Amino acid sequence: MELLTGAEILIRCLKEEGVEYLFGYPGGAVLHIYDAIYVQDDVKHVLVRHEQAATHAADGYARATGKTGAVLVTSGPGVTNAVTGIATAYMDSIPMVIISGQVPTPLIGNDAFQEVDSVGITRPCVKHNFLVKDITKLAETIKKAFYIASTGRPGPVLVDIPKDVTIAKAEFHYPKKIKLRSYNPTVKGHAGQIRKAVDLILSAKRPMLYTGGGVILSEGSSELVELTQLLGYPITNTLMGLGAYPATDKQFIGMLGMHGTYESNMAMHHCDVLIAIGARFDDRVTGKIDRFCPEARIVHVDIDPSSISKNVRVDIPIVGSVAHVLRAMINVIRDEKLKPDTEALAKWWRQIDEWRAVKSLSYRNSDTVIKPQFVVQKLYEVTKGKAIITSDVGQHQMWAAQYYHFDRPRQWINSGGLGTMGFGLPAAMGAKFAFPDQDVACITGDGSIQMMTQELATMKQYGTPVKIINLNNGYLGMVRQWQEFFYQKRYCMTYFEALPDFVKLAEAYGHVGMQIEKPGDVEGALREAFAQKDRTVFLDFITDQSENVFPMIPSGGSQNEMLLAERDEMISPHDEGMVLL
Repeated sequence: MELLTGAEILIRCLKEEGVEYLFGYPGGAVLHIYDAIYVQDDVKHVLVRHEQAATHAADGYARATGKTGAVLVTSGPGVTNAVTGIATAYMDSIPMVIISGQVPTPLIGNDAFQEVDSVGITRPCVKHNFLVKDITKLAETIKKAFYIASTGRPGPVLVDIPKDVTIAKAEFHYPKKIKLRSYNPTVKGHAGQIRKAVDLILSAKRPMLYTGGGVILSEGSSELVELTQLLGYPITNTLMGLGAYPATDKQFIGMLGMHGTYESNMAMHHCDVLIAIGARFDDRVTGKIDRFCPEARIVHVDIDPSSISKNVRVDIPIVGSVAHVLRAMINVIRDEKLKPDTEALAKWWRQIDEWRAVKSLSYRNSDTVIKPQFVVQKLYEVTKGKAIITSDVGQHQMWAAQYYHFDRPRQWINSGGLGTMGFGLPAAMGAKFAFPDQDVACITGDGSIQMMTQELATMKQYGTPVKIINLNNGYLGMVRQWQEFFYQKRYCMTYFEALPDFVKLAEAYGHVGMQIEKPGDVEGALREAFAQKDRTVFLDFITDQSENVFPMIPSGGSQNEMLLAERDEMISPHDEGMVLL
């Protein structure tokens, strides 16, 4: 059998795994790998301008497609630059394999040029990592990496390869299957637990479905829609779960949590049975833990057993894939013709409709200054709700989640767990590589966009026409909002005294730049931008500097303690927990 170098073996492995795009940046420790890339066309390499962007682009590609993203970086600063993107993927359970170069095996531990302990540095923010010192183990290790990254609760896996391994030679054998004795994710839920859960769910007087990103990761959205409509129960999504259930459906009562709707948070607080599906009860959802869903018995479905009862103790745990567990629940309900308490459910919906009537996402529009919410609403109209939307982190992220109504999974791509500024632009690029014929828009802010602006060059080189929606208020808006509410308006280091001319900046990179200052020009500018199918367009919207995100649960508050925007009329007394600013 023909002998291949380690570099050639790696590229053959990536081809076997169906890797279409490899996002990376070269350096000394990976030059043999780049030489192997040069002589083949199956795996296309995308040369980013910063290693963090490589991880974010692979992340965006993975979130948009459900496939495993692939990254190649060199040793030393190549790895350390990638850590932020690796941690971003880890927090949101995104499948990714990162190939990192390492100094030659004999030099490991000698403080050689561009040496870092890649395995040690990344251990807290990967699902698993490997250091390959034996070329005969390389192909098997790559197979393991892709298997671990994409199964169970997905996540990033790093494979560190010393330079001497990439030039050594061996026979190429790629395993068809892999079995790891200590790693066996549970896919099918326990039948007895599922039956108990169904009985509890159908006994509910005030039920609530609380669903997260795990529904999307498990491809369980169709089962979720079927179960929700079969039961007729209200449903809410987390920030990461948006799109798992159609936002325009009448049973959807909006996102929950710190910036969720009044009706979703109040329904969570007062429910008597909570069905948590693919969600991890993070702090931005629960608020104060000891006051979270005080009257509810809880069913929790998750593929990761370590997530169950980690933050909130549950009554009926079910470990398994969301898609499999929900299908089993649906079968029990249909086969036995089980029905919920229709009279109690009707009463519950009447209460929810009263909370809905508060219209907690309403805001005062303006004829003179652009409101950021208005921009997102117009973006939704112009794209007919069909675009893939990425975002950075901050106020603009929350407005995107609140006002762009996501009706399908993998349409909303953002950094939820780590909250990574700079994520949106390279993620949009990755999504555009995945779906070149689909509209992709990055909603960002003047702070976040400057962290990865250099990727405008990558987008020019590879022709990935994305529309950039910059909600420019001259501030680090979310930090400013907290300083306004909780630090007596001591605005420390949140105002930008110098910003670039974003129009000229976009044009310098070879793209189209537009600045919009009047509300009446918003829709026209968006239509003009999206009509330019083959160009990246940077739309710099000069927005109201004082606008805040509402509703808002203050840190340490419970779900029924929300700040709402000023109203012209008073809210009725029975809307407990209401605080008017």
